[in-house]
Order: sequence, then C-alpha cells, then structure tokens
Amino acid sequence: LGKINKETIDTNAIGITEETKQSLKGYRNIALLGIDSRADDYGLGNRTDCIIIASINEETKDVKMFSVYRDTYLEVVEKNTKRLDKVTHAYSYGGAQNTLLALNTNLDLNIKEYVTINFDSLISAINAMDGVDIDIEKDELKYINDYIDALIQTSGVKSKHVTTTGVQRLDGVQAVAYARLRYMDTDYQRTERQRKVVELAFEKAKKADPKTLNDLLGNVLSMVATNLTWQDGLDVINDFGKYKLVDTQGFPFDKDDMTMGTKGFIVVPVNLESNVVKLHSYLFGDEGYEASAKVKAYSERISEDTGFYKDGDKVKRVKTSG
Repeated sequence: LGKINKETIDTNAIGITEETKQSLKGYRNIALLGIDSRADDYGLGNRTDCIIIASINEETKDVKMFSVYRDTYLEVVEKNTKRLDKVTHAYSYGGAQNTLLALNTNLDLNIKEYVTINFDSLISAINAMDGVDIDIEKDELKYINDYIDALIQTSGVKSKHVTTTGVQRLDGVQAVAYARLRYMDTDYQRTERQRKVVELAFEKAKKADPKTLNDLLGNVLSMVATNLTWQDGLDVINDFGKYKLVDTQGFPFDKDDMTMGTKGFIVVPVNLESNVVKLHSYLFGDEGYEASAKVKAYSERISEDTGFYKDGDKVKRVKTSG
C-alpha cells in the first residue's frame, strides 16, 4: 500500500457544477490518463498521449468508453490563466487536477477519479494478464518493431519482434508498441488502437480468477498515480464480473483539423456545443440535453479562433483528416 502514488484531488476546484452533479447522478466517470514517460515519473511537464474516460452506469454496470483526441482544441488553464490550447497540455501545466478541470468544464462532466499510467505500468499490467490477442495488419507490421525496440531499451523488459500479420498474442511491450503506432495513418487511428488495447485488457481481466485479479491490482496500483484507494480497487474486483463494456468512441464526434501557428496541429470540435450535446446523448441517454452556458461560451471562442463553425467554415485550407 505504501507504494501507491497517491495524489489528492481538490474536488471543489475541478469544474463540477451543482447542476452537473444532479444531472449525472448514478454515473461514475473515471479518467484514464496515459503519459509519455517511463519509470516513476508522473509529474508536471508530461503530456497525456492518451485520455480515455470510462463512464459507468452504477445501476446496470454498463460501461462506455470514449477517447478525447490529445490535440483537441479546448479551454485549459496555465498558471491560473485560461487559454485555448491542446488538451494534452493540461497535464503538463497542472497534472491530473488540471486535466480533470479541463475535461469537466469543456464537456459538462463530473470526473473526480483518475488513474495516470505510463509505458512501464501498462506493460506490466498486460504481462500480468498473459498478453492480449490483436490482429496485426501489413502497414502496422512495417513500423511496430521500431517501437518494440525503443520500449525494450527504455523499460528493460524483454520482448521480441512481431514477424507476421494476423491475429496473435502480444505481450506487454508489443501491445504498448501497437498502441503507439501512428506513422502509417493518423492520431485518430492511434486513438482507436489505444481503446482496443484497453478493451481487450478489460475483457481479459473479466475472465481472470480472483487471485490473478488481486495480483494485477497490487501490481498496477504500485506503478500508477491515482486518487483511488486500495479499497476502491477491491470493490471493483468484487463487482468486475458484472461490468459490461458496451461501446467505445472518439471525441469530438464532429471534427476537423488545421495547423495554427506556433500551436501546430490541432483537432477542432465542429462545434464544441453540439459535440457535448451528442456526448451526453451517447453516454447518458439524455436526448434533450442542453450544454451549459460555459460550454456555449467556450464553443463560440473556439469557432471564432479557428474559423470552424457548425454550419460550415470560413477558413480556406487543405484538409488532412480522413
């Protein structure tokens, strides 16, 4: 227990309004934050390569997951100053607390709990479950072994090259390498791979015996940063067989992208307000949801800053998406 990297989150300073608390009662939303670091480094300066929200219906135990693309252009806070920036930078500016603030205020959510994982902790977790079965395609095979070599060097964990296409068992190093692939397509596809690895690990864990799950819990909690407790983990294990992952998606649903000066490549919600309405319909079945005044204001600022509007855009550009 002493090994757990605990970080206390000030739940009064992460953008959860009283209205949101009431409207999302019965739903537990947990942020899984994957950072591009190795060993025991979870601090400021790291960016979130992966942001996945697991939304749990506490009555039915249905789970829906969605990724927020790391380059999504949202309102974030840097040194107490609000600015439009890539959401991946929120962690660098203020850790998990700042990332939860960005997610809650931009998406009208109630996220109070998080787990930050890095390459080493994910490798260890997947190895503890004896790997995951993934279908490797020709284009992926071309690049995956470079990532495997880099991970072997930085993690010190033994592995081997993937030599054939098709469905095969990947160990922790190989699976993390797969989740990092993006050079043959785009970050949108990489995000799909990340969700696939998490989904396969989830399904594998559901079939595991109690001893394996307890070993996994001890192993994982000693290698992540989180505000969850050991008891929280035990409670999840006790109910794990009841959970059902019903769907995964990427956010924003409606998007475009552009290069914006020194900020570089950004993913633009088209527009934020309508995307948040769709998100609440997707996660919570709230067909008549109306975005908060804050989200509407952010949405207008993003549109003005980028030139992307819901009913068409005014920016002449060459599209890079798709």
